[in-house]
Amino acid sequence: MSKKSEKPAEGKEPENSWKNVIYNPRTGEFFGRTASNWGLILLFYLVFYGFLAAMFVFTMWVMLQTLNDDTPKYRDRVAFPGLAIRPNSLNIVFNRSEPLEYGQYVQHLESFLHQYNDSEQAKNDLCMAGQYSEQDEEPQKKVCQFRRSLLQGCSGMEDTTFGYAKGQPCVIVKMNRIIGLKPAGDPYINCTSKSGKPLQMQYFPHEGTIDRMYFPYYGKKTHEGYVQPLVAVKLLLKKEDYNSELILECKVEGSNLKNNDERDKFLGRVTFRVLVTE
Repeated sequence: MSKKSEKPAEGKEPENSWKNVIYNPRTGEFFGRTASNWGLILLFYLVFYGFLAAMFVFTMWVMLQTLNDDTPKYRDRVAFPGLAIRPNSLNIVFNRSEPLEYGQYVQHLESFLHQYNDSEQAKNDLCMAGQYSEQDEEPQKKVCQFRRSLLQGCSGMEDTTFGYAKGQPCVIVKMNRIIGLKPAGDPYINCTSKSGKPLQMQYFPHEGTIDRMYFPYYGKKTHEGYVQPLVAVKLLLKKEDYNSELILECKVEGSNLKNNDERDKFLGRVTFRVLVTE
């Protein structure tokens, strides 16, 4: 004779109700664990993650002890400086008869040269020309003067349009900062035309020289107020040079600084285009 399964009384929940999964009043379990079990688990994870956090903090502290606040530990990414020009455009196009067209270039040059004003540079030091300004033992490095007036015809002091109104624009060339760099020889900037016809140019300072006294650079924090030496190139364009695109390349010469790496077009050189119309 088969036994019939007993059915629970109507209106009565089974003994293993879903409510017991959350809290079982008979065993005192909450989600299947007693309060003591939950306490031990929480204590284990507290100790475990606390140990991991302490180990991470200690590791970071040890690593930070090896770093210098003033100089990066590794500086092999860029061993030689690149060149850049101001105004900040590799395509200088304007009509010399339209001030609105070349006004942006003039404004950019004026803004950039503000830090080189003679009044600003007067607070810096007069350094010995032709010699490196080595200050390894000095906690705060002195800054050598580079007065805006050294740029003469491209300083914007005599001609407030930097030659743009006359169709003979000035372009300022500067080297990027490299901490500890001491270029050998006597570096200077030399620009050539890549357009197939020679162009007359005038350099300020004379012959585009970059004096050694502005090297080495010690970093933004310890060499506060440092300004890079500049070379201004005035393009002495003639009427026959107008209305045609001119391609120019400026390089740093006379030193051990690289200027012919085909993988980096800005390493020690910069190429830009000029188109003047009238």
